[in-house]
Amino acid sequence: MHTPFRNGLSGGAPFRLLAGLLFSFFLGSVLGDAVEVIELGSNWILTNQNGSLKIPNQTLPSGIYSAFGPEVLNSFNDIHLRWLAYDNWTYSNNFQFDVDHYKRGHVNLTFHGIDTVAEIRLNHELLGRTDNMFVRYSFDVTSLLQSENVLEVEIQSPVAAALLRADVLDYLGKSVPPDCPPKEYNGECHMNMLRKMQASFSWDWGPAAPSVGIWKPVELEIYEVAVIRDVDVDITRNRTHWNMHIRCYLDAVGKEDFYGRLILYTVELLDLPVIVDAYATKSISHLAPVIEFDQAVPIEKVAAWWPNGYGEQKLYPLHFTLKAWLGNSPELRAKTKSHKSLRVGFRTVELVERPAPDGLGNTFLFKVNGVEMFMKGSNYIPSHILPEQQTEDQISHILHSAKEANMNMLRVWGGGVYESDFFYELADKLGLFIWQDMMFACAMYPVGDEFLASVREEVRQNAKRLSHHPSVAIFVTNNENEAALVQNWYGTEYDKSRFASEYRELYLANVIHELKLISHNSRPDPLVSSPSNGKASEQDNYISANPQDNHYGDVHFYDYLKDAWDPEIFPRPRFSSEYGFQSFPGAYAWQRSKNDDDDLLTLMSHRQHHPLGNAPVIALIDRHLPLPLPEDEDYASGLIYLSQIAQAMATKVETELYRSLRDTPHNTMGALYWQLNDVWVAPSWSGIDFYGNWKILHYWARDFLAPISIVALYDKPTDSLNISLICDQLKVDTQGLNVVANVHLWSQLLPHSYTTWPVTLRPNGVQYDKIIPINDILKGEYNRRNAFLELQLRRDKDVISKTYYFPSSLRSAIGMEDPELEYEIASRYCLTTGDVVRNSISISIKIKRPAAFVYLELLKPYRYTLSENGFMQTAPMHIVYLTFDANSCARLLRKSDLRVLTVNEFMP
Repeated sequence: MHTPFRNGLSGGAPFRLLAGLLFSFFLGSVLGDAVEVIELGSNWILTNQNGSLKIPNQTLPSGIYSAFGPEVLNSFNDIHLRWLAYDNWTYSNNFQFDVDHYKRGHVNLTFHGIDTVAEIRLNHELLGRTDNMFVRYSFDVTSLLQSENVLEVEIQSPVAAALLRADVLDYLGKSVPPDCPPKEYNGECHMNMLRKMQASFSWDWGPAAPSVGIWKPVELEIYEVAVIRDVDVDITRNRTHWNMHIRCYLDAVGKEDFYGRLILYTVELLDLPVIVDAYATKSISHLAPVIEFDQAVPIEKVAAWWPNGYGEQKLYPLHFTLKAWLGNSPELRAKTKSHKSLRVGFRTVELVERPAPDGLGNTFLFKVNGVEMFMKGSNYIPSHILPEQQTEDQISHILHSAKEANMNMLRVWGGGVYESDFFYELADKLGLFIWQDMMFACAMYPVGDEFLASVREEVRQNAKRLSHHPSVAIFVTNNENEAALVQNWYGTEYDKSRFASEYRELYLANVIHELKLISHNSRPDPLVSSPSNGKASEQDNYISANPQDNHYGDVHFYDYLKDAWDPEIFPRPRFSSEYGFQSFPGAYAWQRSKNDDDDLLTLMSHRQHHPLGNAPVIALIDRHLPLPLPEDEDYASGLIYLSQIAQAMATKVETELYRSLRDTPHNTMGALYWQLNDVWVAPSWSGIDFYGNWKILHYWARDFLAPISIVALYDKPTDSLNISLICDQLKVDTQGLNVVANVHLWSQLLPHSYTTWPVTLRPNGVQYDKIIPINDILKGEYNRRNAFLELQLRRDKDVISKTYYFPSSLRSAIGMEDPELEYEIASRYCLTTGDVVRNSISISIKIKRPAAFVYLELLKPYRYTLSENGFMQTAPMHIVYLTFDANSCARLLRKSDLRVLTVNEFMP
């Protein structure tokens, strides 16, 4: 049972006094009873197999590329430094340990992350082997520790380890494709043989940098009985209370059952601490140590957690203290006390799969706190291709950028890593829902006993660690593997029954089975794959004939052969969890990542891993924009800049289509484009480049994902514009709303014709406002080649949202000439906070004719943001604001430190 202290005290000063006394008694009354942790984070030595290379003073996290090849992401070094991944490496650490001081109790040596296949020795005794970078490994080293110790971690080449496992399967006649990536990837083979970041062997957006290292902390944990490792909190709600179903997962040493007392402190929710003392007399199994209990909280005490754009992200701290002992009672000064702190948010999430309005399948939509919500966002890949190089600063910038772009969901893609605690804690704070793939992507996988045992441990550990986060909306066992099997991506048709059986064994009998350990009443059941037909897959035993049926589940969609500025080419799905288009990072990003003597176009071609090369990017540009010829001097500059416009427009059109379909019989309720971020400077689908600078796509995403948006989509059969007004807000002021349609000539500033009409908004829905025939707009002196349309949603005279429609390709526009653009740095402002100086600079831009997609780029190695970018300028003067952090005030910033481009200058 569990009971709160009942001393007649409630909140306020008396309670604070009592809480202080309790903390003093339970946390500090016996100074020697706390579990101790000693980090082995420094003084590591890294050596290759034959001892010819050696680097001392390594600090964790560490990896071979970080130590020996820090320039791996520059120039052609992804190839030149590949030899690092072909060698075997040893990390060694000589450390002292006070054996006399720690005479009693157990000492665990815990590795929180080794990448990947390793043997671990302490004082030349084999402790064990590792084969999974996503797993925490612990070893009882009590009897092996000495005053002077040598710890050695011998890590095998991941390329060699993967090949060895593949060869064994080939010998047994059970090969598991794909053997190798497409040759354009410049990658390594057999990624699916290892439980390691799959993308480290290369991907169509990233380099092969098969890491080797100790990418998470190494610790000596000193305790006598058990420690709290993870806490899961399953939160549900009834009419009067929120209930927390709490499971505290313990790690126990020794082979005896034990006893324990748990105290929960939650001062913002309950007036008194909660003591769980049922296990003070009933033993806890050392084989599966867990303490489980329920705690109700009155509804009036709780502020609900909401995703970004719908409300606040209130988080409540919970602090757990465990006292564990053997025998009848805890011994004085025994190291038996451990702690765990976390924050929880109170919300419910449902995945609603009911008969769809069109009568052709099921819906696929998320309902949060009883409210149906359109999920809008992107797909997140690791913030760095080298796992040891991921930093809180990088992660924070990317996630804050997602929030700024009005996203409410990110999909953590299945070819990367289970992200850090910091990542999910920040997602909680920012209101970013996480669609969490397990780390299986684009491959078949082996199902041997050792592999499956490792996978089960991987899923158990990571699911327990992540499950309490309010941001984690749903778990999915893999990325695209059902579709790959059904559609024969990797030539599995010859033995389809075996691969189908192995698929079900891996994901249903193992991954899903383990995920059920943290099954939540307030979270949807895990999906078996993405894309999939959702719950309708069950009738096909989770391998459907068409896993991308637009009438069920989620879809991934890519089409590089059609005009992606035309909404007609896109599907009408229930939920689109992947779609996108490539572009190139900015020219200065390329300058930063190449050597002086590298040819830019050659490097761009080398890093283009798409099997079709640059053809899809060029085709996307060529349909609408004036791309220079390859022999022209400005070809590279034009290719980079115009690719970003083409990508942004295509993604905008597709996303706006999905948002506009919300309240139609299609009932589309999600749009997560591919991809949010980058791992190096290369052609990719990202909206944010490797250095953290936004491409045009991300600036535009801030607008096309805005809570209130006007959408104008061309309908080819009727030659009309469909005007939709989208509102994600649950309550909205509809007074004074109107739409203004401005017709602009390419040859003249300011609109020369406009119409306006009153409108309204539908809270948390779409108002289908008007269908306007193009011929009703463009007539007289205005035609499809000399004019374009701007539509503004206003409240009185204030512009809430705007969009543009271009009736012809810009490359064939009549009247688009040199805008005679001039720009000046108008003002500078610096604000010092700690060691960082925030530089704010205003840039005035003057033109004499309309400037199409004005693009600014800072030619300095700062991570910067602009108030807008890639914008249409139709007024004589416009101000753009540039912001970046630096070590000092950039008073010497000059005009020459900025590049400004327009489409106009590329017109023939």
